[in-house]
Amino acid sequence: MIVATAHNYPAMNMSIRKAAQPLIQKGKAVTEGLLNMVEMAFRAYDPCMACATHTLPGQMPLEVVIYDSKGEMVDKVTRHHVE
Repeated sequence: MIVATAHNYPAMNMSIRKAAQPLIQKGKAVTEGLLNMVEMAFRAYDPCMACATHTLPGQMPLEVVIYDSKGEMVDKVTRHHVE
């Protein structure tokens, strides 16, 4: 069985990268709105994936890892459900 989500991972990753690159700039704060825009990139492929990962009462955990041009991690922004 080929599951659509697994089949779409490469395209989803490329779309997430294309969505994040112009939004994430050195010295610019990574906001909740920016994380929402990045999240929209993979919802276009699988709108159920984000919902399936929600924790009650419902906010999807999301992690954005930012790399420089040398491939070194420079920042990590994480959104978790807060009770």
